[in-house]
Amino acid sequence: MKHEIETQWMGKMQFNALVNGHTVIMDTPERVGGEDQGPIPKPFVLTALSGCTGMDVIALLRKQGKQLAELNLKVSGEISKTQPIEYVAAHIVYEMKGDEADEKAALDAVTVSQEKICGVSSMLKKIMPVTWEVVYNGKEIFNNQEKVAAQVN
Repeated sequence: MKHEIETQWMGKMQFNALVNGHTVIMDTPERVGGEDQGPIPKPFVLTALSGCTGMDVIALLRKQGKQLAELNLKVSGEISKTQPIEYVAAHIVYEMKGDEADEKAALDAVTVSQEKICGVSSMLKKIMPVTWEVVYNGKEIFNNQEKVAAQVN
């Protein structure tokens, strides 16, 4: 099995990708020749990471009969200073709200996603550090960013 997408140049700097029957528009800002009709391509890597792990967390909790009131993910990608401009590290912040009794289950779901089942995270970890932190009901309950940075340096 494989995934396939088709991408068509639409003029200037715009490209439209057909992904599972959905059109995704990519473009550049006007200052570099585009019309800003969509995001630039590189952040889609971070988007894929957030969607992959977010869906994992929801599915894992659902299997246990647990449900979050909110799950918001913020993913940042640190960009290299030289060409080719690429991500050199990524960091995910999971902002969760739910029952206090479900805090451990939520953290465990993130851990399973990041260490065992999120394919996007697994791929990215082969080329750069991917770190994460979990904020549950406004309280940080996990953050491995400094620990991973110490191992890398």
